[in-house]
Amino acid sequence: MPREYSSHDMTDLAFKSASQLITGYRARRFSPVEALDAVLARIERCEPKLNAFQRVDPRRARRAAHASQERWAKKKPCGLVDGVPIAIKDVTETRGWPTLNGSLAVDPAGPWNEDAIVVERFRAHGAVLIGKTSTPEFAWETTTQSALKGVTRNPWNPEWTPAGSSGGSAAAVASGMVHIATGTDSGGSIRGPASFCNIVGFKPTFGRVPVWPPSPMLMLEHCGPLARTVRDAALALQVMAGLDPRDGYAIQEPAPAFLPSLERGLRGLHIGYSPDLGVARVDPAVRHSVGEARTVFSDLGARVSRVRLDLSAYLAVANTFYAVIAARLARRLGRRRTRLRSPMLLEAARAGAKCNVAEFMEAEAQRRDLRAQMARFHSHYDLLITPSACVPPFACGRDDPPGWSARHTTRWMADTLAPFDLTGQPAISVPCGFTPNGGPVGLQIVGPVGADALVLRAARAFERAHPVGRERPPL
Repeated sequence: MPREYSSHDMTDLAFKSASQLITGYRARRFSPVEALDAVLARIERCEPKLNAFQRVDPRRARRAAHASQERWAKKKPCGLVDGVPIAIKDVTETRGWPTLNGSLAVDPAGPWNEDAIVVERFRAHGAVLIGKTSTPEFAWETTTQSALKGVTRNPWNPEWTPAGSSGGSAAAVASGMVHIATGTDSGGSIRGPASFCNIVGFKPTFGRVPVWPPSPMLMLEHCGPLARTVRDAALALQVMAGLDPRDGYAIQEPAPAFLPSLERGLRGLHIGYSPDLGVARVDPAVRHSVGEARTVFSDLGARVSRVRLDLSAYLAVANTFYAVIAARLARRLGRRRTRLRSPMLLEAARAGAKCNVAEFMEAEAQRRDLRAQMARFHSHYDLLITPSACVPPFACGRDDPPGWSARHTTRWMADTLAPFDLTGQPAISVPCGFTPNGGPVGLQIVGPVGADALVLRAARAFERAHPVGRERPPL
């Protein structure tokens, strides 16, 4: 039988990787119930300081953990993540729990009778669902705060934001309150919080993970995992990915195997490095950290070339798409739209209401050109490396970092992240260092459409050679 755990051991158990949990369950060194106890203890300690969850359901989680423990005792686990504590971002439907989208405009009465596809898949693989993580209203802002839930904070310093919109998921994973969490990314919302919280955040190829019920973000929505290791991100993606006819945007073919190629390394790859993509004003500490990190790729046998890559055309395209989506979202809420509180969302909805069909089609044509530009780039380079967010973590209560004075701008995050939501390319943020005041910095690795396994493989090689993601936050 698994042994009794001390409080110190419990903390270690909360910070083990999901892959280590599975190995431990198989060897009967510890059990899914003990892993759940460890994360619930972390939640009790950390959640009052971080506000990372919209809700936690210990009773349901305990039932799932006991069922998993019985399966492992019989040596009959039901899937890849059987017994792993996992949280779901509060934009993703989960049967029996309200999905409020961080908004007062959603009726909490429900009914809440459906699971999203990714939730169905995690359940089928035996995951222990802990609860729903906090998000700004309809995942619209680049920091995680809302009239519904208040301010979510960063475990590296509770005075800092974890960014958004998957900030609750990132803070929960980084602080050991859960091992894996789901996120969504339409303008950097997985990769930005991963960068700010010193964890891994992967945005797969558009359509690789089916999204149903439909997201308000439509043709921009990418669903992916946040985790503390690249292997865990690949493990979660293996569960989440694959065809499903309910999502008309989904890739209608089986997902490839992501885990077997993880350790193949980088030798022979040609990688382009851009410090700013031609659009961003990158903080000097971030620029330095990412610039230093590129030498790791050379040391691992890749050829790294600095490239001039101008993606400045993305901004007008993105703004048109976001505005039209916001206007549609507000219209579909009907009378409840009067309960919307996000200034960014409301401002975008007003702009979208004025957009005509010709303007929207012009944006779509420019998006096509942006995709073609990146396809040409990848005919010469296997991968692109660049900063994740342009800045390190900054104080809660602000929309923008100091020195970024434009009202309701999101460019401090979107300039380096949003172009790849428009192109649908796979992209990952991995920890690459810290600023002098201890703020985490993320490195972004981008691949051509469909090359999810290659992006994960490169991230794993970097992580193994430069393991700053092993650092735990002081909270």
